Amino acid sequence: MSTSNGEATVGDAKLLTEDEVQKVHDDIVHGDQDVEDEFQDAVDGAATGPDESGNFPVTEEEMKSIRAELACEFPEDYTYLSDAYVKSVASKPYSKDPTIRRPLEYTMEKLTHVMEWRKEAGAPEMEDLIALANGPETAPEAVENPEKLAKAKALATAVNAGSTYWHGLTKDGRPILWIRTNRKPWYPDVTAEVNALILLADAGIRAMPKDVTDFVCLSDSTSPPPPNPTFMINMLKALVRGYPDRLNLLVSAPVGSIIQFVMKLLLPLMPGRLASKVVLLGTDTMTEKLEDILLNGKDDIPTFFGGPVDHDKFYPVEGSCPNRGKGTLKFDYYGMVERLETEVKKFEAAKANAEKQED
Repeated sequence: MSTSNGEATVGDAKLLTEDEVQKVHDDIVHGDQDVEDEFQDAVDGAATGPDESGNFPVTEEEMKSIRAELACEFPEDYTYLSDAYVKSVASKPYSKDPTIRRPLEYTMEKLTHVMEWRKEAGAPEMEDLIALANGPETAPEAVENPEKLAKAKALATAVNAGSTYWHGLTKDGRPILWIRTNRKPWYPDVTAEVNALILLADAGIRAMPKDVTDFVCLSDSTSPPPPNPTFMINMLKALVRGYPDRLNLLVSAPVGSIIQFVMKLLLPLMPGRLASKVVLLGTDTMTEKLEDILLNGKDDIPTFFGGPVDHDKFYPVEGSCPNRGKGTLKFDYYGMVERLETEVKKFEAAKANAEKQED
């Protein structure tokens, strides 16, 4: 679809001009050199370090130094960053000279920017907000802080759609974030949707196996709503600034006209390393891809991709969900977290047992 002057459009949405792309890029980067480097191809994912993954060693003393500084600057939220993630960030090649490791100052700057973004976005309070939304409106905190209650209810509304949830692991233990685009709202509350992304992303990250630092996203893109550029750009900004190096892979199927438009809109705005992790497939090739990704292969494929697992048993449409507590939360958020934690424990036990047998 296009306008009379040749601009690509879907409904009321249209692609950005070069000036608009640059403006959004600058807003995402916001003067942070570490974010800017994500747009460069200096490292390009190539193995340049001394180990097989292209990373460099980080000493225990360096880890203690980084940890101490984070604890000092962000005492209420510093534990959010696992040792595995901190080491992953610190061990990467330096974008300006891929033959050496990132300087510690650069690593601290990168981690500090993530933590500052979390503070500005209110990330540490999302778990409290969903708990507030799950309780009665007569609770003291709800009565004394009506603005916080309104924010909590908006968050619950975004989560209740059941359009995004964690379920299962990949073969290498990465949590899987599923997206059901047919459940996405046509007229999204952008702030609430970004808050829902933060809530869910943090829940998955907290549950990750010990040595895992990123996740996989699998999207059923059968019937997406009309594209909303403001919503999509804000979600991308949250992913880039708040969760760098967290997305390992995003696979979406099938590829209709709306998804093609969305990718044309977002790809020019994505860091090169992030764009390279997005894979669009047809339904016929998605099954094979899922067999390669999912922990139990074809036995873990959901019904909406032609498999045996009924996700709707755990994550039905909102109209089929009961209230979980005494408030407005219907989505089984706490059950989702519990199921994911159980899967992780099973995975780690199986991994430990396999390593023990090898010894």
